[in-house]
Amino acid sequence: MSKVVEINNLTVQYPDVKALDDVSLVVNQGDFLGIIGPNGAGKSTLFASMLGINTKYHGTIKFFDEDIRKSKSYLKEIGYVPQKPIFEKNFPVTVTDVVRMGLRKESDENKIDEILQQLWIHELRERRIGELSGGQQQRVFIAKALVHNPKILILDEPVTGIDQQSIDLFYSILRELNSKQKITIIWSSHDLDAVNKLANHVACLNRTLFFHGESEEFFSNDELVKQYSEASMQEHMHHH
Repeated sequence: MSKVVEINNLTVQYPDVKALDDVSLVVNQGDFLGIIGPNGAGKSTLFASMLGINTKYHGTIKFFDEDIRKSKSYLKEIGYVPQKPIFEKNFPVTVTDVVRMGLRKESDENKIDEILQQLWIHELRERRIGELSGGQQQRVFIAKALVHNPKILILDEPVTGIDQQSIDLFYSILRELNSKQKITIIWSSHDLDAVNKLANHVACLNRTLFFHGESEEFFSNDELVKQYSEASMQEHMHHH
């Protein structure tokens, strides 16, 4: 198994809070890793550090055996779907325009059609992005993330505020990308049930790494799930 991501002793200290504390984990090629944790657990901070957006961290992050402080070339192998993509509702861009933004110089324009069909949004290609439902928009942003053939797809709670039917379709698309196209997926979610069904590995994050291993090991251990749920509840109460 070749390692695609290796994180060692990652710590992120903000002035008033330690967002991540000594987090270490490895993701192998072809893994489907579900990252679970309460709000404020550090999931978005982890992604921001991995994507080179947050550079104020201690520890090392490597993609494809290369320290990301030394080279940014790894970014072209990554597709990223943020939690809630921000765009102006009346901005006159079509679905095709948005997906085209994900192309690299050497990418193939024909790939746009292929990816729109794969994500069931081909018939929406000339529609403005602002006219689409939340679920449709999210598939457009996945298409944009996939159009340059990344090796790794990173998704930050991608189904927030989307209806159940769209969520089910979305999850079946992810499963297919992972099993058929062998794309490594790193995905943060609050939905334990979905993580249990889809991911082969799970990382429980609550500033520190509470568990990292095979999903089966985590979900078949009632004590672990209970500990995780209690920690999440406490964090939830703490935030309200």
